[in-house]
Amino acid sequence: MKIHHLNCGTMLLPTAPLVCHVLLVETPGGLVLVDSGIGLADVAEPRRRFGPVRHLVRPVFRAEESAAHQVERLGFARDDVRHIVLTHVDADHIGGLSDFPHAQIHLTADEALGSMVSPSLRERMRFRPAQWAHGPKIVEHTPDGEKWRGFAAARELDAVAPGIVLVSLPGHTRGHACVAVDTGTRWLLHAGDAFYHHGTLDGRTPVPAALRAMETLVARDRKKVRDNHARLAELYRADDPGLAVFSAHDPFLYEKLRAGADA
Repeated sequence: MKIHHLNCGTMLLPTAPLVCHVLLVETPGGLVLVDSGIGLADVAEPRRRFGPVRHLVRPVFRAEESAAHQVERLGFARDDVRHIVLTHVDADHIGGLSDFPHAQIHLTADEALGSMVSPSLRERMRFRPAQWAHGPKIVEHTPDGEKWRGFAAARELDAVAPGIVLVSLPGHTRGHACVAVDTGTRWLLHAGDAFYHHGTLDGRTPVPAALRAMETLVARDRKKVRDNHARLAELYRADDPGLAVFSAHDPFLYEKLRAGADA
């Protein structure tokens, strides 16, 4: 599978600029996105679709950064995107869904429950129903009974494409997941917002205070977030050439992977 690393949303958080790292995967059955970043409707209506959090993370809302524009620049049509696999449903991860209305949207059942089905008061304040008001084709998954690289709950998404695995990793949100993609030469583990900055994993690089504060503020379960950090750091520090671990928002890891994009 050929993998394209896309930045689908620059955010200018003070002292810590961020990206929205989206994977575009070419599979025999069509294109697959892992997350969708900030979309065209967000650019048009940032207040309704993003809400007050936009003042904290300060997205630049550039249409040319949308997955829709980048897919077309690569020579594809938007309808070529058949599936979108989500790490979670925060606005900066799902804003592009409405740009691909024919795609099936895959997420964990717990994430759907905590956002679209039966959210708690805090979840109602966090998630933006405008992001799914267009009526996307939601496919829920319950990762269980399988193991992947020591993670106890994972499910291979054969209906999407062989070699794409949804790995349950709650903490940041109720049903947060990582998405693993087998490129043929190594695995890519898109860890979503399970961590923000590579310093969390390498143990050497200072993590900006603004990121530490934001991660703590938005976490649904802080203990699980800390446990996730420990497990992901173990994988990262093993320096396995057959595995690359990265998050959705770290510009350093994004540029490193983009420079050596998998084909």
